Amino acid sequence: MAYDSKFKRDDIDELFRAVLTLEDEEDCYRFFEDICTINEIHSIAQRLHVAKLLDEKKTYSEIEEMTGASTATISRINKCLVYGADGYKRVLSRL
Repeated sequence: MAYDSKFKRDDIDELFRAVLTLEDEEDCYRFFEDICTINEIHSIAQRLHVAKLLDEKKTYSEIEEMTGASTATISRINKCLVYGADGYKRVLSRL
């Protein structure tokens, strides 16, 4: 069954097609260094790390200490894990 995103647009489709062309970590580093700021890359990486730790049943205080993420960020990510589009879950199960 196809997922119907509320954010779907042609330019976003093109971005995702571009991401799907990346073949290895070097490609990812090169592309993301060009398309994102270093702070954006760090934020995205931190969110994935928080999602992984939540999936491992770590407490908010453990996650805050390990990642430096605020409790608001941790809470937002937890909400995505519980009520979101299953994006984190799908990626975490594949890592």
